[in-house]
Amino acid sequence: MSLLPAFLDLHGARAVVVGGGAVALRRTRTLLDAGLHVQVIAPDRCDELAALTTDWQPRPYRSGDLRGAALVVAATSHASVNAQVVRDAQDLGLLVNDASDATRGNLRFPAVAARAGVQVAVSTGRELPMLAQALTERTRDLLPTPEQLAAWTERREAALTLPEPQRQAALSALRQDIRRAVGVPA
Repeated sequence: MSLLPAFLDLHGARAVVVGGGAVALRRTRTLLDAGLHVQVIAPDRCDELAALTTDWQPRPYRSGDLRGAALVVAATSHASVNAQVVRDAQDLGLLVNDASDATRGNLRFPAVAARAGVQVAVSTGRELPMLAQALTERTRDLLPTPEQLAAWTERREAALTLPEPQRQAALSALRQDIRRAVGVPA
């Protein structure tokens, strides 16, 4: 199966996480880091989840809880509840992740390596999260430092102000320096 790789700007949007355990905690952190407002629906929640800034609804999931959400995560330990959350989200046309079975939803969370605003997301196209995690660990060391990224951005901006053929020469030199820095042959 082929998935659509995408980076979504959902800053400020509402996300609903159904569940209060360790998996809900991981997904909630990811959503908060992306700037979403997260509502957690669960009768109980782990201490780490309670420490996060969320709108906690201390009760079981009910149909209708997803209205107005942009994204939904089903992360309970009950397969029947997760399945109902996925069905309800799909009926509303929402992005939904079933943390217990990613193939049931239309949204999967990749493993991510990030530094200095550069993000590399990895999905294996299969249910092998340990492979995706290993690849991102390997990739993390290739990501530029904030100083490198700032210098490259400055060089690009300067090159774009040059007349041809100096512009192309400056951009070509920058391209070669970046490729060399990340270990790609020129």
